[in-house]
Amino acid sequence: MAEKFVGTWKMVKSENFDDYLKELGVSFAIRQVASKAKPSVTVSVDADGTITLNTGRKDIKFKLNEEFNETTGDARQTKNVVTLDNGRMVQRQTWDGKETTIERELVSDKFVTTFKIGDVVAVRTFEKQA
Repeated sequence: MAEKFVGTWKMVKSENFDDYLKELGVSFAIRQVASKAKPSVTVSVDADGTITLNTGRKDIKFKLNEEFNETTGDARQTKNVVTLDNGRMVQRQTWDGKETTIERELVSDKFVTTFKIGDVVAVRTFEKQA
């Protein structure tokens, strides 16, 4: 099921991402850089079921339903689990008693990533590259 996400996706729209990063506790300087970036994401799936999300800065490798550790771009040490829920990849990320979810789904021909922490929601939309 994760195979449908395979490909390279370029960001075309970002909504409320600075507020999301602020709620995470990310510094002003890092938020400024992150908010101005127009990242691409490449998704691949290995034969053993390992999913790789390459954001250009780093790879995130995981298997569905298996906990993994990640050091985020703002240096948070997080525990993560990614599940499939109604066609969406849902990443639950926890650290220091806090939690955020990152949902990735295909909407028409777009790869939509929704970030949620508390009442703050940010959405980044990507288009597939040829």
